[in-house]
Amino acid sequence: MPTYDYECKECGHHFEAFQTMSADPLTSCPKCEGVVQRLIGMGSGVLFKGSGFYETDYRSSGYNKAKAADKPAESAPKKGKKSASNKNAKQAQ
Repeated sequence: MPTYDYECKECGHHFEAFQTMSADPLTSCPKCEGVVQRLIGMGSGVLFKGSGFYETDYRSSGYNKAKAADKPAESAPKKGKKSASNKNAKQAQ
């Protein structure tokens, strides 16, 4: 739900109201009961904080190199121990 800014036309009181977008605008000032006007707001900006967020939304070349080096090759066969059932089947032949 957005926060709307209001200003009283009579006493100049500025205040904010947390309302749904479908709600009707407020009409009276909480301070003097005068007529209020909803102001056009600036909206909110997106702020990314912490490592891993970049202003251009692209990762650094160092990150991409490290990611590629850490990723195992898909075409290489998987190495591993043979299961006991495979050993027993070969010995029985």
